[in-house]
Amino acid sequence: MAGFALKLSAPWRFVKLRSLVRFSTGPSLKLHTTASPMMATVEQFEQAKNKLSTLKNDPGNEAKLKIYALFKQATQGPCNTPKPGMLDFVNKVKWDAWKSLGSISQDEARQQYCDLIGSLVTAEGGTTLAAKPAGSGTTYETLLVTTEDDITTIKLNRPAKKNAITTEMYNDIIAALEQAAKDDSVITVITGAGDFYCSGNDLSNFTKIPEGGVDEMAKQGGDLLRKYVKAYIDFPKPLVAVVNGPAVGISVTVLGLFDLVYATDRATFHTPFSQLGQSAEGCSSYTFPKIMGSAKASEMLLFNKKLTAAQACGLGLVTEVFPDSSFQSEVWSRLKAYAKLPPNSLALSKQLIRSMEKDRLHAVNNAEVERLMERWTSDECFNAVMSFFQAKAKL
Repeated sequence: MAGFALKLSAPWRFVKLRSLVRFSTGPSLKLHTTASPMMATVEQFEQAKNKLSTLKNDPGNEAKLKIYALFKQATQGPCNTPKPGMLDFVNKVKWDAWKSLGSISQDEARQQYCDLIGSLVTAEGGTTLAAKPAGSGTTYETLLVTTEDDITTIKLNRPAKKNAITTEMYNDIIAALEQAAKDDSVITVITGAGDFYCSGNDLSNFTKIPEGGVDEMAKQGGDLLRKYVKAYIDFPKPLVAVVNGPAVGISVTVLGLFDLVYATDRATFHTPFSQLGQSAEGCSSYTFPKIMGSAKASEMLLFNKKLTAAQACGLGLVTEVFPDSSFQSEVWSRLKAYAKLPPNSLALSKQLIRSMEKDRLHAVNNAEVERLMERWTSDECFNAVMSFFQAKAKL
């Protein structure tokens, strides 16, 4: 029965089934969720969701069910789904928690959700001040971007799609990096929402053929990719990847352009380019052989070898690996300490290190993009991508 768990966007491992059905979700639940006179904004709600993943301690089943119920009420309104069967214990407990909120409005539920997360953060000794959105209120459809404790965090936010990168998401990440480069933060972090760090390119990008045909699609894709990788090459501050789960494709190849890569021990690193009839990008054709040696780089980039977090760390692609149970608390504690270092010293030192090879990285990026544009218009690539979709459809 241990496989059943409440699914919330937080780093805890949840309790066994028999523990879930021991308590009531009705009026006896007493948590600090009194609404403020002014209702929470959607922006504040998004900030509260982001803060939930930073909690170090398990707040208990009662609070987790309340969080779940308030989130559902805030995003979907009063419970209108059929009651799960009596033997579907976990979903029944969750349904009961949502149903117990009755007809309170979505605005009220959003406010109570923010208040509850705030009280949990305060109980851990954190600040009740909400993280401010980066870029003076800039919000993104596919990202959660916040600045707190002198750290700007760019969280890939398509957990239902394993944070696969769409064309829109590429543009959002570029914009978020450009804004982070100019803000007052000391360090910038990229991480993922949910169980995945990033599953790479959303292959539906290849199914949207513009009026100019495949050649135009390849040109547009090449221009976007070149700009995307350039944003990493030119980023002026320390850039840290907090790899919270499996990483695939371009989310792996650009790791060679980060200053630190911290990974949970359940993360994996996979670059299946030849399997899809494509070729390397993200400057990995240069950075990977430099980091891990040509033979190991070839295993990944040519022969689709998937690395465990420990293997990636042994080869130098990952800086350090942490147990999944303590990953978030250990990493963020360390990053907050780093963010107290003198910001100009960090930025200028990074720029000095990067300046030695920046021109070469731009040249590599251009060469990789040209080769990929050629690949994207080839029959071999088309057939490989179609085979992937057909195999996926059979699952």
